[in-house]
Amino acid sequence: MRKVAASPFGGKGPAGTVTSEPGPADRSGMTTPTVAPASATVYAAARSRAHGPTTALWHAVELHRPTPEVDGACELTLCGSLARIMTDVEWPIAARDVCPACVTLAR
Repeated sequence: MRKVAASPFGGKGPAGTVTSEPGPADRSGMTTPTVAPASATVYAAARSRAHGPTTALWHAVELHRPTPEVDGACELTLCGSLARIMTDVEWPIAARDVCPACVTLAR
């Protein structure tokens, strides 16, 4: 048996358990996240900036807020880059300069 050292400040020794026996967790005040079905996912088109030799590309952004709140905002795209959302352009884009990663991830 291990000896517990006394506190130099006069504290008490180790306390007993808080509850006498384990029971189920009380989940009455907890909320559970809801996951929207895949068919309900809404994407917006976003345009990135050209960086050095890289051209500007069209990207997909998954919308979690109403469209008026994100119009013109810079958001994180599906592929992980930052791009400015343009709500007047619909995703998928019929253009040549579209991010191939976003095309794959938005399916």
